[in-house]
Amino acid sequence: MKIRKVTAADLQLGMLVPWNVYSDSGALLARKGHMLASANQIAYLIEVGNFEDHSGREVGAERPGAVLRRLDAAGVALAAVQQAIVGRGAGFSFPARPDPGLGRKLEGIAAMVADAVSLNVDVATASILHHQRQAPYPVRHGIDSAIVAQVLARARERPPHEVMAVTLAALTMNMGMLAHHQRWHDGGAFDAADRAAMLAHPELGVRLLRQAGINEPLWLDCVLHHHENEDGTGYPFGKAGAQIPPLAKLVALADRYCARVSERGYRAPLAANAALREILLEARTTLHTNLAALLIRELGIYPIGSYVRLINGEVGVVARRGLQSTTPQVAVVGPGPRGAALEALVERDTRLPPYAIREVLGNAQVAALGVPALRMEQVW
Repeated sequence: MKIRKVTAADLQLGMLVPWNVYSDSGALLARKGHMLASANQIAYLIEVGNFEDHSGREVGAERPGAVLRRLDAAGVALAAVQQAIVGRGAGFSFPARPDPGLGRKLEGIAAMVADAVSLNVDVATASILHHQRQAPYPVRHGIDSAIVAQVLARARERPPHEVMAVTLAALTMNMGMLAHHQRWHDGGAFDAADRAAMLAHPELGVRLLRQAGINEPLWLDCVLHHHENEDGTGYPFGKAGAQIPPLAKLVALADRYCARVSERGYRAPLAANAALREILLEARTTLHTNLAALLIRELGIYPIGSYVRLINGEVGVVARRGLQSTTPQVAVVGPGPRGAALEALVERDTRLPPYAIREVLGNAQVAALGVPALRMEQVW
């Protein structure tokens, strides 16, 4: 069963509605069997209606392999481009001739990310939590942040060139600290020189991109400003509020969320809902409140891929959205009766009292319960 939007192909004048239709908040708009007597009613249901599709057919969706193949291919290509751009900056005593091919390669990588999100946004966002070890952190973080930046820019209904700009910026925002990024991620020593490199990386990143022949203002502005804060405490310029480019705020938000849910050498990843809770608290000072709320709305109170424990004691993974943000569909991954492993995943509707969500679990808690490592193909 999948919750999906009503489309023009689903309804026609004079037909009986084949399912209950609900609003985004879960309010019943039209009961199953209701006759559609006006074009205005059909238009309204298409605009705001959702229904439970029990056909087993996911409209427009692909198997997770198709999504993950695109994201993995994007990661391989991004690693090569990262090295090429940084190598040009380090290997020449004078400015190298711009290489327009590098910009085109990055646009191709951004297109692969966009394709993955379009194919199945649930799989794409779940991959941020369950596909982290497929590439080194500097590569994976760029891909993950690009996924979230895509989701946010589309939700804001930005034009295609702006969606592309934030995606490209997310992929390249840390180009200026690539030489240090993996070591910092692994928990290596962080001294005064490292701090100086961190504070300088937005400007260095823009300089490296310009040397590579990239001069798109929206893209470069996002890279330059993705560490500025609403209250003026960010870097490199200490800009505040309206001084910060709006698209850069989307990239910053994607960066913060993905960093929090990632495995680090010096700390365990935060559960996705805990990361969102921290971001909401930061909205009082360093982040724009409306954008923090947008992130939570788009990813959900229980983001796809989160581990949860149900009232009946079962442990599951949030597999897809429900009619309400508090009642997603959950695929149970364990434990079975008397703690035995499950032979097949069972999907639970968390609207039903026995299957309501009791708590969100972190990876360490799930591992301690003996739940085997999740393969995304099992759920999606």
